[in-house]
This record gives sequence, C-alpha cells and structure tokens, in this order.
Amino acid sequence: MLTATEAEGPGRRTAIWVQGCTIRCRGCFNPHMWAAAGGTVVQVAEWIPRVLDEAAGAGVEGITLLGGEPFEQAAPLARLAAAAQARGLSVMTFTGYEYADLTEWARRRRDIRDLLGRTDLLADGPFRADLLDRERPWVGSANQGLRALTERYRGLECVTAPDRVEVRVGADGTIAVNGWSDVDALDALLADLGTRGDKPCR
Repeated sequence: MLTATEAEGPGRRTAIWVQGCTIRCRGCFNPHMWAAAGGTVVQVAEWIPRVLDEAAGAGVEGITLLGGEPFEQAAPLARLAAAAQARGLSVMTFTGYEYADLTEWARRRRDIRDLLGRTDLLADGPFRADLLDRERPWVGSANQGLRALTERYRGLECVTAPDRVEVRVGADGTIAVNGWSDVDALDALLADLGTRGDKPCR
C-alpha cells in the first residue's frame, strides 16, 4: 500500500496492490505479484478503518486498487470500496480482464457485481507490449479501456496526459517505484540512481 501517490489515477490517491494474478500478461510491470503467496494477509474488517484513516490524513481524493488482479479478490475489495465511498472517496480499479467479461460474470457472481458497482473508474483489459499507449495516462497499452462507471469521472475516458513515475529512496537505501513509464527510460533512471557525485544516495 502507498498512502499518497499522484501516479495511480486522477488526483492524489491511496494505492493498494493485491497479491495474485492468473492472467499473467507478457511484459507485466508487476510479475512479482502473480503468485498467490508473497503478500501480507490482513483481516479486512480490522484493516479497512486503518487504511481509510491514513488516506483521510493524507488528504487523498480516492483509492486505487491494483495488482496482481483485484477481481480475483473481489469480495473483500468490494467491502473496502464501499467503505471508501461512504467516506466520500472515489474508487479506481485496474484489471487485466475485459469489461465485457466482467459484466457477464457479474450476472452470476455477486463479488464481481459488487466490486464493479463500487468502482468509479475502471482500467480494463490485458497489457499488450506490442500496443504500447503513450497518449493516455495510467493504462499501458492501446487495447485497454479507461471507463467511467459513475458520474464522478465522466469525461476522463478520452483524457490525454503524460504518465507519471514516482521514485522513492528510503533512508536505508531501498528504492520504490510506482506509476507507469517506458521501461527503457525507467531502467536508465534506476541504473543512474546513486551513481552521480562522490557519494551514493543514502
């Protein structure tokens, strides 16, 4: 989780990544999140108030759900999304599934229906490295949809703006990156961190 970011959707947001994805798009930015193991298991009822209190303290306008694959954990994330909206926050959800498939599955599965129903802005579709999208923010490839499912972000489907990448260097020297960028440019940036001047970044 990242309490405050401006790279994962419109405005300042709290970004929450979930572990596990069976879609496994070739060229995925987060392949380390494919496996079901590796994340931190939380008790949703206890976790939601803390997350939303931190979000409110950071002055965000909404939360963004990423992965991994959020719709493979739709039930608990729908509860989080409902609680966020009850506090006036918006919800953006990223998924590798197609919107048409999700709406079809939602007829039979309440968890998917609930998360779709609590999503204000949906980025949908598998990432395709052969169709890189350099015009729209947040999505990675031209086949992916950017859909306002409520009035809150109506008009953002066709927005063009530069993508953002945030790089954080911790006091212990760890580097955390989030957002979307041309992979070669990002690799060059990370390779250069700590190599200029007489001393490495600390």
